[in-house]
Amino acid sequence: MTGRRRTRSTFLPGLLTRHARKGVLSAGTAVACASLLAGCGVVPGTTGDAGADTITVMTWAPQSTKATNKPGMPAFAQAYARWINAQGGINGRKLNVLTCNDHNDSVAAAKCARRAAKENVVAVVGSYSQYADSFFPSLEGAGIPYIGGYGATNAEFTSPLSYPVNGGQPALLAGLGSALAECGPVALIRPDTIAGDQLPPLLDSGLKAGGHRASHDQRAAEDATEYDGQAERALRTTSTDRADQGCVVPALGDRNGTFMDSFRRAREDYPEVRTATVLGSVDQTVIDATGGASGPYEGSYITGWYPVASDPRWDGMKRVIREQAFGDNRIDPADAGVQTTWIAYTVFRQVVESLGDGEVSADTVAEALDDGLKVTTGGLTPTLRWRFQDKLAAVGFPRLVNANVTLQVVREGRLVSARKGFVDTTRTLENTDVTY
Repeated sequence: MTGRRRTRSTFLPGLLTRHARKGVLSAGTAVACASLLAGCGVVPGTTGDAGADTITVMTWAPQSTKATNKPGMPAFAQAYARWINAQGGINGRKLNVLTCNDHNDSVAAAKCARRAAKENVVAVVGSYSQYADSFFPSLEGAGIPYIGGYGATNAEFTSPLSYPVNGGQPALLAGLGSALAECGPVALIRPDTIAGDQLPPLLDSGLKAGGHRASHDQRAAEDATEYDGQAERALRTTSTDRADQGCVVPALGDRNGTFMDSFRRAREDYPEVRTATVLGSVDQTVIDATGGASGPYEGSYITGWYPVASDPRWDGMKRVIREQAFGDNRIDPADAGVQTTWIAYTVFRQVVESLGDGEVSADTVAEALDDGLKVTTGGLTPTLRWRFQDKLAAVGFPRLVNANVTLQVVREGRLVSARKGFVDTTRTLENTDVTY
């Protein structure tokens, strides 16, 4: 990681209210329009020869990088567009999905956002990026709503143009900390990045709620090819007392598998410890690939945002995959990114339907959401509704409206529910110290 870490900033709650955007163009918007040479009078939601009855959105995610990759998100977005268009579109309008690779890079993330503005998309839907500081300025300057981001950054829970569908890393780690309160020493292995800096206080909030001391924070390179030293250190930290079994929590995204390879080799020389992590770092395919019931994840607690992949509430998403993306191995129905994209497009569809025969533009989409539209997701989340100041505004997350997580466990090599229903982490997060 290069460069200085910056303290997390928050937005003033009405900084970009609908009324402000209706009245005047900001200086940033004027500059963006001039630099892009994209006529700001073009009918929103259209691109090229798409036609006036076409709604254009964008989905972005990193692909083919050395760190975290989420190719299933844009792939599923395109499959969703094929599926919805085969049914006549949304309110008779064709859905056009543009995709962009953010390359896990701040410059590329900014380019994706500038392209979204140039193409006059009405929303960015179901996307992943760690570089919110790079992409939000362009989206905010153009008034483009960001619906259903992955929750990888705090800015997704502060920007007035962000409409998250889950509680992101804050909820996952707070919920996991609560589940691990009975562990001995806890070691968190996380990326040495700005996004990684946000993780320790969130895990510690859950540990503290259960009367546990703070975790041992271990920074690690996000794109390392081995973690032998990190695994040894984590084991030394968590096995100091044989009578008090410790817990190792890797939160390295796609590099979790690399860490666990090192961990599995090193653990033979140490007392037994337990592993735990968050969904998105581990899914069923990872568990299978690392040995199933005989692998390092057996008995691990894993927190997720949604019900397990075998839950019948996912049948609608699986139907889209079966009908429009069968055989596309980029799309895994158990992947939290794919699941988030499905929910984000479920939200977007209801927003467009609420507009009836009226104009569908970035402004009208955001206005519908800001005016209190309630969105249901078939039980995959609570009913969603976004306000500028919600319960968690006091701790810097004014846009976090769904703090629910599910607690899952690996039993006999299968990821199953460890507890019925959702766990609401709102109270835990209210007591979180998120000042960096």
